[in-house]
Amino acid sequence: MTPGKDLSVLIPFYNEAGNAAPLIEEIKGALDGIDYEIVCVNDCSDDTTGEELEAARLTMPDRIIVRTHVQRAGKSAALMTGLREVSGRWTQLLDGDGQNDIADTRRLWDAIVAPGGTGRLGLIAGKRNSRNDSGFKWLQSRIANGVRRFLLRDDATDTGCGWKLMRTDAFRELPYFASMHRFLPALFKRAGWEVREELVNDRRRWHGSSKYGFLGRLGAGIADLIGMFWLVRRGKPGIAAEWNDPRAGD
Repeated sequence: MTPGKDLSVLIPFYNEAGNAAPLIEEIKGALDGIDYEIVCVNDCSDDTTGEELEAARLTMPDRIIVRTHVQRAGKSAALMTGLREVSGRWTQLLDGDGQNDIADTRRLWDAIVAPGGTGRLGLIAGKRNSRNDSGFKWLQSRIANGVRRFLLRDDATDTGCGWKLMRTDAFRELPYFASMHRFLPALFKRAGWEVREELVNDRRRWHGSSKYGFLGRLGAGIADLIGMFWLVRRGKPGIAAEWNDPRAGD
């Protein structure tokens, strides 16, 4: 692992043939001038995603890391696998379908992170400025977000957006469970970090189809929400004065 990067771009992939290579090329163009790396986790794809990722890695072996699950484990597990590899002070999460725009990363990095003085800021969460979903999917998302905000008091308005820029050390402190990626704002707030939302671009999927169906999302969402409701009411972690932790001044 190369130490001391400023930014790690972490992308989970599952059956994203046709998306992986152009997404990596887009990242390389947008992040020119930043000390960055790209960490790709292939969640046991059965199409040509693995071949595309390996071909991309060979073009920039000093910047691109590829890890491949031996069995499909899901998005949250892929993020944890990637987290073991990242070396950046900040980690950018992107979905592998091309819907998230890396230009937003460059814009918000230059405006918020690069000048320094981020203080207690632990997570910059994307809020899509337009939705390329069907009306039914938009409605179910609105209902789910409303119920989650009521129960968790996380103030997040678009947790379904895959674009998230996070302090890596704060990310590493979070408890792991399946589908934790759906509750990152609540988890960061529970740990004492500041969370802010920023408008980001939402594009149409470049190739392939969505991996999430309504019934599967609903069943998992209810169970996970009950678990999160329990977790956020079990207190925050302690902060030692000697740690020079920005949360100590809260």
